Amino acid sequence: MVLNSYSKINLSLRVNRKLKSGLHEIQSYFCLIDLSDKIIIRKINKKKDNIIFTGPFAKNIKKSNNSIINLLKFLRKEKLISNYYSVKVVKNIPVFGGLGGGTSNGAFILKFLKKKKINNNMFKKIEKLLGSDLRIFFFKQGFLENLKTIKDIKRKYKLIFLLSRPNINCSTNKIYSKVKKYSKKTKFNFNKINTKKKFIDHILNNKNELQSIVEKRYPVIKKLLADMSTLNGCYLSRMTGSGSVCYGLFHNVRIAKKALIKIRGRYPKFWFSLAKTV
Repeated sequence: MVLNSYSKINLSLRVNRKLKSGLHEIQSYFCLIDLSDKIIIRKINKKKDNIIFTGPFAKNIKKSNNSIINLLKFLRKEKLISNYYSVKVVKNIPVFGGLGGGTSNGAFILKFLKKKKINNNMFKKIEKLLGSDLRIFFFKQGFLENLKTIKDIKRKYKLIFLLSRPNINCSTNKIYSKVKKYSKKTKFNFNKINTKKKFIDHILNNKNELQSIVEKRYPVIKKLLADMSTLNGCYLSRMTGSGSVCYGLFHNVRIAKKALIKIRGRYPKFWFSLAKTV
């Protein structure tokens, strides 16, 4: 079986408070995009999983401690599965980029292995294992109201992105540790935001509150985002998650392709890609 393990983009990110668990309560508009890892998975008649990572971002994956190994071990421990698996992952999603690649891998394997709904208590255990982003990958577009609640955006919008990853690895823990101010919670009124234009305008009026922290630590990200924002047809430029991947949201694919050629000339050593919502 071949699985598409999609990545996510945070269209906005608001940090509300720090929880006793050490995690931060956040709110975020998000979407899944078609930049994906390819996962080939099959049962094997052995007593050990065989997990291989290939592709452009495979070298940064810990071979003995990663989301897939940990998930399969946990599911067997809880007697939710009994088989062992051969898993080959083609890593197309940049790591340490804020795109949720590792959690995505675990989420899509979990959906494949357990087609029936997992009870809430078990899901929380898996979420603790794979990361707080886990539930995001069960939606295509949504509003993360808090770490436990997602509001599905029923009216899906086709969005076009130009992605870039500077040669920087951002540590999620380090970036969140620099948060000193917290924002009040907000609510999403689906009835008022009922067109693509209104939705994009709403996103424009929000921001990623981690971005200024990362820009201060890595000035090149601030420069990249500023350059992206000047490209023809770019609605906005922003960082996803805790970084370091940056993106521009564009009017259409044709304009985004022209922008890609232009910005790649300015930053020839950075990774770039085009993507759209799934």
